[in-house]
Amino acid sequence: MPGFVVMLDPTGGPISGAKNWSSGYMPASYQGVILRSAGEPILDLKRPADMTDPMQRRLLDTLAQYNAEHLQAHADNSQLAARIASYEMAYNMQQYAPGAVDLHEESEPTREMYGINESRTADFGRRCLLARRLVERGVRFIQLYAGGAHNDDNWDAHGDLLKNHNYHAGRTDKPIAALLKDLKQRGLLDETLVVWGGEFGRQPTAEYDKGTGRDHNAYGFTMWLAGGGIKGGTSVGATDELGAAAVDNKLHVRNLHATVLHQLGFDPNKLTYFFGGS
Repeated sequence: MPGFVVMLDPTGGPISGAKNWSSGYMPASYQGVILRSAGEPILDLKRPADMTDPMQRRLLDTLAQYNAEHLQAHADNSQLAARIASYEMAYNMQQYAPGAVDLHEESEPTREMYGINESRTADFGRRCLLARRLVERGVRFIQLYAGGAHNDDNWDAHGDLLKNHNYHAGRTDKPIAALLKDLKQRGLLDETLVVWGGEFGRQPTAEYDKGTGRDHNAYGFTMWLAGGGIKGGTSVGATDELGAAAVDNKLHVRNLHATVLHQLGFDPNKLTYFFGGS
């Protein structure tokens, strides 16, 4: 299975699209692999009916020989190396991915816990349950999107905050609670770090003369972490009395990254570069 899997909302991907799961300034092999949000998560997992496994293996081995010769002249092209490696990964996914994405193996109480039997929570519930199954199979980084596209298709509540947030929270609260509970009861939460958040918060004041819409607020907002050695029930920092800006223990996104890296066993100071993407 891929090391980095991305699951989008059926309404569409986030603004800037694939930049959100690109490899950045690391080699291209670290970019995310998208699982579809509707229908079969992964297409073409079965080889053609007239092709046997030995035939496919011989085809891939021959292709690998030609690709290796081509790569020698382009050794510094990580995108080419990643594309060549993707053939072998796709072959392995034909063997292991069908079981990973088959939610029919789950018990009815588990499906109910994730809200899969309820129209409001079914979509995000399926993706949370699929995320747990991927964690069990060693996928190291899983990115779930709740909401997509623009405005009320996501949490960008410029018009009616109450309607928007009640809708999106109603779709996600039950599934994410189930994911945390399920990881814990299976002994996986201690070694799985769950990070929940977005790009920014909302202003405490109305954006327009009428309505309850709120504009973007980058000066004070909340993210939460669970599992992965994080101490539960701990709140760090606070905004002013209006919720307009952080005033107590103000943290930068670098602090969040450092916390994540530390919990994963890395020294964030040894992974800091003051150029080229830092």
